[in-house]
Amino acid sequence: MSFSLPVQFDSTLLRKYDQSLPRYTSYPPATELKPEFELVDFRAAIAVGNYKKTPLSLYCHIPFCETVCYFCGCNTVITQRKEVAEPYLDYTARHIRQMAELIDCHRPVHQMHWGGGTPNYLSLSQIERLWTTINRYFRFDANAEISIEVNPRYLDRNCILFLKDLGFNRISFGIQDFNPQVQEAINRIQPEAMLFNVMDWIREAGFESVNVDLIYGLPFQTLDTFRNTIYKTIKLAPDRIAAFNFAYVPWIKPVQRRIPQEALPKAAEKLDILQMTIEELSQNGYHFIGMDHFAKPNDELASAQREGQLHRNFQGYTTKPESDLIGFGITSISMLHDAYVQNHKRLKDFYQAIDAGVLPIERGVSLSQDDVVRRTAIMELMCQFQLSKDDFEDKYHLHFDRDFDEYFARERFELKKLEADGLIRMFHNRIQVTPAGRLLIRNIAAVFDTYLLHQKTAGSFSKAI
Repeated sequence: MSFSLPVQFDSTLLRKYDQSLPRYTSYPPATELKPEFELVDFRAAIAVGNYKKTPLSLYCHIPFCETVCYFCGCNTVITQRKEVAEPYLDYTARHIRQMAELIDCHRPVHQMHWGGGTPNYLSLSQIERLWTTINRYFRFDANAEISIEVNPRYLDRNCILFLKDLGFNRISFGIQDFNPQVQEAINRIQPEAMLFNVMDWIREAGFESVNVDLIYGLPFQTLDTFRNTIYKTIKLAPDRIAAFNFAYVPWIKPVQRRIPQEALPKAAEKLDILQMTIEELSQNGYHFIGMDHFAKPNDELASAQREGQLHRNFQGYTTKPESDLIGFGITSISMLHDAYVQNHKRLKDFYQAIDAGVLPIERGVSLSQDDVVRRTAIMELMCQFQLSKDDFEDKYHLHFDRDFDEYFARERFELKKLEADGLIRMFHNRIQVTPAGRLLIRNIAAVFDTYLLHQKTAGSFSKAI
């Protein structure tokens, strides 16, 4: 069967540009959030959104997991004591009320996502309680995307049907790898039959979209074993697939020390695995969205990208227009037009702040106009693989009294290097990412990132490939 790859795999370029970079779910990156942030700036940013009636995107963080996954980089609380969820729900409800008092109740919610941790750590009655609390204070658009992450190991058919009946219309679950040896090494045992049962229940319930996560670079993976995982994933037929590169960073996530480092695939084999993954998914009808995301051609993500309407925020790629993202619960991030804040990461600090009647914010950053301009450039490249200089100048004409090339004079020098390597093509009125550049889109976007010039925490970022 003939096909044309949406990306061109060039191992020489991938090795040349193999460096640690932000994933650009935001700009500035989350590493720029500081404890010195003034809460008055956050309140002012909310007020601007109220005035403009900016739509809302909500995120709710459920941190609890029964067991630890050794590969995990998320902020979690590992406990089998289910009673810990009750006080957390109480405090999260109070946090939701705090935020609702600041936000115009007429602003529509276009998107909501529950992540973790393990959201289905909660009982059905607890899930319904949290759902009811959120709906008491916020008004959902009739076409809102409402998604939840679930752990297949703690699911049954009744739970899946309950989630759909409650109002969730999108669902995501992690596979990581079908191979039993790999699963044992990362402490995530999920029999193949279990995963196919979960997908059957999801299809029966009628969810609009199903996403699964895979990870390449895990211990004991080989090209052949991961090819088998890809085959089984294709048979599962999810609407979207995310194939993440495993970032081995035990100095940041100590739990990863439990992974046998000698069993990790070498860099060359990881590149072979990545190339195979792209080829197999492309041959079997999946469209490369960007970075590590794939979708069926009729999926909303693929359609939005074709129409130049794809967006990106802390929840990843989205089809919804630019919204103010509001995060509930520990460690969650709120992302407004010109201010980002992150809630306390520890339960104790989160609870103490709410008891004191203050917003449970640990750190944040206020964006300058230059930050906003650069964010637009980065997000256009990340989402559309191109950037129109004319559109850009029209949008920011009142702000910089210079054309695009004058404003980004330093960046043009760096862009020419990328052009010489075949990652982009530069035209009079636009920048176009080439098929060879699509896998290195983080490197291209990083040209516009001024924070990297003074970045002393490169180890905080994962490798671009």
